[in-house]
Amino acid sequence: MCSHNRPHDAGLPSAPRLRRGVLTVAVVLLALLAPAAQAHAGPTPAEIEKQIDEQWVKLEPVIEEHNATKLKLAKQRKKADELTAQLTPLEQKVQVTRARIGVLADQLYRGGTVAQVNAFLQSGDAGVMAKRLLVLDQLAHDKKERIADTLTAKAALDAVKQPLDATIAELAKAEADQAGRSKSIQAEIDKLNKLRLQAYANGGGLGELRPVACPTTYPGGAVGKVISFACSQIGKMYGWGDEGPNTFDCSGLTKAAWLKAGITLPHNARAQRAAVKSVSRADLRPGDLVFYYSDLHHVGMYAGNGWIVHASQTGKPITMRRMDAAPIHSFGRPA
Repeated sequence: MCSHNRPHDAGLPSAPRLRRGVLTVAVVLLALLAPAAQAHAGPTPAEIEKQIDEQWVKLEPVIEEHNATKLKLAKQRKKADELTAQLTPLEQKVQVTRARIGVLADQLYRGGTVAQVNAFLQSGDAGVMAKRLLVLDQLAHDKKERIADTLTAKAALDAVKQPLDATIAELAKAEADQAGRSKSIQAEIDKLNKLRLQAYANGGGLGELRPVACPTTYPGGAVGKVISFACSQIGKMYGWGDEGPNTFDCSGLTKAAWLKAGITLPHNARAQRAAVKSVSRADLRPGDLVFYYSDLHHVGMYAGNGWIVHASQTGKPITMRRMDAAPIHSFGRPA
């Protein structure tokens, strides 16, 4: 009698047993690989956004300090230019007083030879001799006056030039420090942008930029132009140290907006706070400035009904936000 099972197949597993074995191995492999996959998974968009917000709170004060330094440098440069303008007439005066010194008197005061003096004085006539002595005395007197004029002009020149040299040296150092700081700021911004690209590769996910009308109520007049300008910039990107026309930082936006009403504000949130009068929360109206954080490193513009329009941070466009979304320091009104 013949058997259906061939002798050489007796040691092989059946098909169901083989499938169960393969499944078991697959499950074990997945269990082993899952932690590794999770370990290499990137941060979620929410986590990256949180990191960016935390880093930006630290970075924005540096940017506003950078803006304040720019204002200081501009004032120093103006002072240096004014001092330089004063040098020209003083230098000319020194040259003129030196040119007026006579050759003969110059020789006498610089050790002219006795022979030259004797040749000038030689005469057998007492009257002629007396006249020549008077001339020589007059030359000496004129020489002294001219030397005194030259020294006075030179002293005036030095009095201006010394503080100018000090100002220029200070300016050069500040500008060098500023260049280094600018490079550092840009490096930090580049890091933030790389983080953002991980979460928003297509630039999306930032939410609605204008969730309500901007402004919510139109004030009219010059202030109407101010708030309308700020609202019209919604969607343009943040640019640190910029005040338009294509990119803005927080104080750059408010500065550019109020310029529409003929009012010039400094390009720095803290300096803007010092330059405008305070208003209460109850008296807020569109166009007013809302200052944030204890160190005054951020400013937005009130758009009405509890909303502001502001340039928030690198990688984000100008947008509207609820006024109370960050710690408020105070409120101000430029006009």
